[in-house]
Amino acid sequence: MARRNILILSFPGLMAGTFLLVHLADRPDAVLADAIGSEMAVQLTVETVQPERITLYSDYSGRVAAFRRVEIRPQISGLIQERHVEEGTRVSAGEVLFRIDPAPLKADLVMAEAALARAEAIEAHAQRTAARAEALFAMNAISREKSDTANNDLLLARAGVVEARAVVERKRLDLDFATLRAPISGYVAAGLADVGALASPGSEKPLAVLQDLEKIFVDLRLPAGDLDAILIAAGDGVGPVRILPDRNGATPLTGKLKSSDVIVDPGTGYVSVRIEAANPDLALLPGMFVRARLPRGVLPDALLVPEEAVLRTASGEAQLVIVSSEGMAMRRDVQPGERIGNRVVIASGLMPGETVAIRGQDRVPAGSVTAVTPRAADVPSSNPQL
Repeated sequence: MARRNILILSFPGLMAGTFLLVHLADRPDAVLADAIGSEMAVQLTVETVQPERITLYSDYSGRVAAFRRVEIRPQISGLIQERHVEEGTRVSAGEVLFRIDPAPLKADLVMAEAALARAEAIEAHAQRTAARAEALFAMNAISREKSDTANNDLLLARAGVVEARAVVERKRLDLDFATLRAPISGYVAAGLADVGALASPGSEKPLAVLQDLEKIFVDLRLPAGDLDAILIAAGDGVGPVRILPDRNGATPLTGKLKSSDVIVDPGTGYVSVRIEAANPDLALLPGMFVRARLPRGVLPDALLVPEEAVLRTASGEAQLVIVSSEGMAMRRDVQPGERIGNRVVIASGLMPGETVAIRGQDRVPAGSVTAVTPRAADVPSSNPQL
C-alpha cells in the first residue's frame, strides 16, 4: 500500500520533467539562456583610462662618500703630549685635537731670537762704519774702495737681519704647529694616534681623519647613453633625485645632481656622476652602497594600465581587452612602453577614456566580440614611482 502511494505521488513530477525536456529540445537557444540566467556571462573588472603626467626614473647603484674628508698630519716632528678627542666624536672647526711636546720648539725659538739680536747688532755697527767711511771719503781721507767696502758690509748686515727675522717667524710657526686643531667641523674616524707616539711629517698614516657627514656624496657609474637625458632632466627641474638606502626601514633622502665626469671609460662605456644630499641623523655613512633614483624625462599624457591587465599571445604580442559602453568586449593589440611601479605605459593602441579589463580578461576569447558584465574596480591602481 505504501509503495503504491509513493508511485502515485511521483507521477506528476515525472510528467513535468518530461515536458521541460521536450520544450528545451524545441527552443534550445532562448530557453537555455533563460534557464541558466546571467550567471554564465563573463564577469570583468574594468577601469577607465585617463591621461596622466608621469616622471620617468632610472635606478643606479652607488657608494656613499663624505662631503669633506681631511687627514690630520703634523708639520713638525715630536712626541704627542696630549690628545683631546676620541674616535666617533664630533668636533668643531678650530677645536684642539693634539698637542706635540713644545719644549724643543721653544728652545729653537729662543736660539732664533738670539741670532736675530746678533744680526741687528751687526747691522747697527755696519751702519755706523758706513757713515764714517762716507764722511772720510768726502774729505779724501780714505779711498773709494774702502768706502764701497763699508757700504757693502752694511748691505750684508741688513740681509742678515732679514734672514734672522724669517727664521724667528718660522720657529714661531713651528711652535704654533705643535697644537693641531680641526680645520673643519666633522666626525673623528677610527685610527687615532695615541699619546706618546712620534709625530712625523713624513709618516704614511695620519694622526686622525675628520669627515663632514652633515652632507654626503653618492658616486654613481651609469651608461654614457643615459647621461644626456639625466642632465637635461636635472637642468629642467623635472624631479628630485632620491637616495634609497639598501636596508629595511631606511627613509629615502632627497639629493641633487652635483657633477658629472667629462671622460667616458673606454673599457666599460660608463661615466661617473656625483649626487649631493643632506644626511640628517647620519642615515648614510661613507662606504655604504645605495641606490639612486634619477629623473630622466616626463610623459605629459601617459596612458597607464595595471600590469596584470596586459595579455600575451603565443607569439609574445601584448593585448588588452577593451570594453565598450554597450558591454561588448574584444581583444586589441597594443604596444607597451615604460613600466611605472606596478603599471605599464601603453605607447600605442589605446585611446584616452577607453575602458580596459583588468581582471577576468583572459576569459574573453581572441578574435571575437563577447558580451560581458563589467564591474568597476574596488581600489584604484597604485602608482609607486618613488
